Amino acid sequence: MTPAADAPVDATRFRRLMGRWATGVSVVTAHHSDADAGLTVNALVSVSLRPPSVLVSLSDDTDTLPVIERTGHFGVSFLSASQRAISERFARTLSSVEKFREVPVHRAPHGSPLLDGALGALECRLASRTPAYDHVLLVGEVVYEEVGADGLPLVFFRSDYSMPDGGDRLRFPPRHP
Repeated sequence: MTPAADAPVDATRFRRLMGRWATGVSVVTAHHSDADAGLTVNALVSVSLRPPSVLVSLSDDTDTLPVIERTGHFGVSFLSASQRAISERFARTLSSVEKFREVPVHRAPHGSPLLDGALGALECRLASRTPAYDHVLLVGEVVYEEVGADGLPLVFFRSDYSMPDGGDRLRFPPRHP
């Protein structure tokens, strides 16, 4: 017997399935009127080399989205394995002031905060905005790039983070039942 072609997909099972897709972790940031905004993102895709561009998927209710839309620019910092605490902080529902408190940043040319110690970072000009269910897909044309610290990436897999395991190796916590 085969499954029904268009049977509803259970959201919990879908989330668990997508947890089997390992992703890098980044923080998307923006700046407007002396205020910074940012959030942790693992939905990031390189779109094109000509012109260099990326796509990020943001929840349509995030406080960072309106800042990006007002300024037309956003930053992306690729987190290293040693920056798990930063990822966790930017994933929480905190005020922007709390998210950035004591987090060292430097500014990209259009003002986007880029996180110090990241493996690399970009600043993008917002090229397109496409609503997609409860998210918005933003395509950004890269206008600034920098290679940061050399190290291991922060990876998210099965709802948990990787950890450095000596040399160029990462390990993941034991599987949850």
